[in-house]
Amino acid sequence: MALAYDPLFISSDKALSAFDVASPPHPMILTQDELKRIAAYKAVEFVESGMVLGLGTGSTAKHAVDRIGELLRQGKLENIVGIPTSKKTQEQALSLGIPLSDLDAHPVIDLSIDGADEVDPYLNLVKGRGGSLLREKMIEGASKKFVVIVDESKMVKHIGGSKLALPVEIVPFCWKFTAEKLRSLLEGYGCEANLRMGEKGKPFVTDNGNYIVDMHLEEDMGDLGAVSDAILRLPGVVEHGMFLDMASTVIIAGELGVKIKNKQHTNSSS
Repeated sequence: MALAYDPLFISSDKALSAFDVASPPHPMILTQDELKRIAAYKAVEFVESGMVLGLGTGSTAKHAVDRIGELLRQGKLENIVGIPTSKKTQEQALSLGIPLSDLDAHPVIDLSIDGADEVDPYLNLVKGRGGSLLREKMIEGASKKFVVIVDESKMVKHIGGSKLALPVEIVPFCWKFTAEKLRSLLEGYGCEANLRMGEKGKPFVTDNGNYIVDMHLEEDMGDLGAVSDAILRLPGVVEHGMFLDMASTVIIAGELGVKIKNKQHTNSSS
């Protein structure tokens, strides 16, 4: 749980929070899920009627999709078209009455909103621990603006810094061969490569019919662009979960309110 205050203060990376001046009374305890919801609702403030929206996947993005559906029902948003990044988000959006389409019909998306598993100081991301990284990267890469919503636990000094998984989507054919190639490629960073398992002890299968290898790293990879290129050159690899230089804005909910960080430059190195 996190300690926060009511009302919640909003700050940006260029401005001081009100907490830098004085802390108000009336502290309250916020759960991690409540922090996610606060960040998601703030992101939805970027949405305007008539937009084509990329709808993210995961526990944080779910709050944003719920909010968009609510605003549509209230008539505060109109003529929205959603492009879902997973079958799960598609089902959620349909249940909320959000009109849906796809990249074939809308190759340019006005705004995408999604969560992230890690965010480094340059706003590079790790995504895909929920298994939807390929569709997320396709849709968010086609977006004019990509707003990322996280709680402060997702902020890291470098990609892989959480010691949790860096996902890589691979074809099922000879997956052990591909997993070993991945492990060998990143061996210098203390890498372990494990096939993600799903229900009943069977491999987890993505919406695209592929497998995921979870890479666990002990060391900073340094030049992320070079590592990205090397991974993608391996036969059998479909896509990886590093989203480099893609986020326009990151909204971070934490103990002292919500902070907004905007992309300042295009450095893809951690």
